[in-house]
Amino acid sequence: MKTALVFPGQASQYIGMTSDFYQSSSDAKILLDRANEILGFNILDVMFNGPEDSLKQTEITQPAIFIHSILVSRFLKTDFHATAGHSLGEYSALCAAGVFDFETGLKLVRLRGELMQKAGTEQPGTMAAIVGASTQAVDEACKEASSEGIVQPANFNSPGQIVISGSIPGVKKAMEIAKTKGAKIVKELVVSGAFHSPLMASASDKLGTALNQTTFNQPKVPVYLNVTAAASSDPKEIKSFLLKQLTSPVRWEELISNMSKDGITNFVEVGPGKVLQGLVKRIVATAEVSGFDKFSEVS
Repeated sequence: MKTALVFPGQASQYIGMTSDFYQSSSDAKILLDRANEILGFNILDVMFNGPEDSLKQTEITQPAIFIHSILVSRFLKTDFHATAGHSLGEYSALCAAGVFDFETGLKLVRLRGELMQKAGTEQPGTMAAIVGASTQAVDEACKEASSEGIVQPANFNSPGQIVISGSIPGVKKAMEIAKTKGAKIVKELVVSGAFHSPLMASASDKLGTALNQTTFNQPKVPVYLNVTAAASSDPKEIKSFLLKQLTSPVRWEELISNMSKDGITNFVEVGPGKVLQGLVKRIVATAEVSGFDKFSEVS
């Protein structure tokens, strides 16, 4: 049986995340205190105590989820043969695969969160979930709505579940059109920017500079990438597609399908929440899925 570790992205955070690890393990406390030192502020206080509005800020959310995911991965006793992560989770997947260390990954994720939040302020946009419509129907809705503004698919999450992203007029028009093309649910999401769309382009230059200045090691297992939905063990290729991920769709459904075709049968979600377990099961009905979030689950 081949196992893959999969790592969640933004929106999986919750107040109290990792507090049980901090209280129960000296090793966990060392790593978590180190995270505060690296970031230069007390992110643990926000993670443990909130308020929720602060934890939802992209520049806080992203490092918080990365910290949680990597902490849990350090306690796993599971052998694994591949990794992948949804959007932000791709950084966790790369860290777990040995492409860079915890400190390097945390600094990159903090910068990514700051840049994406700033881009969302400079180029206001939104996102919406489209449920029950075909990929073709959503593509057509976005193309037909493009006269109103930028809009494109952002996340191909699972069969019949697609998220679109772009300018507020473009997304709202695409939502209207999607309803006429068979969508059962059309819901605007509460987000701080149009992630995985061209409206994130202003974040690319600074993140690209940081990535270019960072040494990437060859991963110890293949990492399946959001942009290509394919496995890669080439540090240069990984770095390139990690940057493109900012403005490109997350091809999660295809990625999980490709993992299954390559012999992965067991998918373990590592980090806060259970979102990916549900998506994986909808993509590959025969997959074995599990997850680790709490200290009691890994101790």
